[in-house]
Amino acid sequence: MRVTSLVAGLAVLFAACGGGEQGAANDQQTTAAPEQGASGAGAAPAAAGATHDVNMVLEGSSYKYVPDQLTIKAGDVVRFHNVSGGPHNVSFWGDSIPSGAADALKAGMPDQMAPLEGQLLTEPSAVYAVTFANAPTGEYKYYCLPHLALGMKGRITVQ
Repeated sequence: MRVTSLVAGLAVLFAACGGGEQGAANDQQTTAAPEQGASGAGAAPAAAGATHDVNMVLEGSSYKYVPDQLTIKAGDVVRFHNVSGGPHNVSFWGDSIPSGAADALKAGMPDQMAPLEGQLLTEPSAVYAVTFANAPTGEYKYYCLPHLALGMKGRITVQ
């Protein structure tokens, strides 16, 4: 009985991570920050800094952020693009960010699923923007919740 439950659970997991197929996930709407940083419902607060793009992709059998390491300045915005292999999101480890960074991220991450966890992007080309306004300098380690076990993680360094 346990083996059957385990197999069923793995089947659900693989179906959810299904390499970019567009099934039931397209029936759900995900709120993501607008492409051009316009303010509005669900948008991250406007920032005065530069904008950086990170693609969330499935390449072969590897789930990854491209680039997986990024150096930015406080006040910059990082836009995470769902390119392939979704659903994807960006989640920060609370114990792997600088002291005081949780409050800055909370203010810069709209529509969080949980503390320091961005929304799941289920739609192709969906974007989730994180604003690093008032972010302390240091390293911010992050991961994709659905693909953490498959090694999808990255690091942002705020200078």
